[in-house]
Amino acid sequence: MDVDELYQTIILDHYREKHHSGLRDPHDVEVHHVNPSCGDELTLRVHLAGGNVEDVSYHAEGCSISQASTSIMTDLLIGRDVQDALAMHDEFLHVMQSKGEETPDEDRFEDAIAFAGVAKFPARVKCALLGWSAVRDAILQAQAKEQQQ
Repeated sequence: MDVDELYQTIILDHYREKHHSGLRDPHDVEVHHVNPSCGDELTLRVHLAGGNVEDVSYHAEGCSISQASTSIMTDLLIGRDVQDALAMHDEFLHVMQSKGEETPDEDRFEDAIAFAGVAKFPARVKCALLGWSAVRDAILQAQAKEQQQ
């Protein structure tokens, strides 16, 4: 099995067995994001506690890439420090915008390295970024809400 086949397997596995799918409470913020170019939709909830991402849950409709990316993202971010979670968003965005020239650190990004190949296909990059954009939005909203209290 070559690397591209392995990456396809990882994506399909997460598409079939979505981790953290299903909207859960408690949550601090709920956001709804849509990828207008393909119609993928995502409702995502985030719960922060003590400076950490306590929980991320979601309901998604769309392609295997957007749903698998969101599944993998939740595995990576739940339990992580908020600032590190935002840094991971930025690093993943950089990889996805690299047109396949950059590969994420496998130790840090685990199954998310499967999306390095997706970066070669600009039409699919928005699919892979849907969940990441939504979680960034939700975290920033939750932080703003926290500061207002």
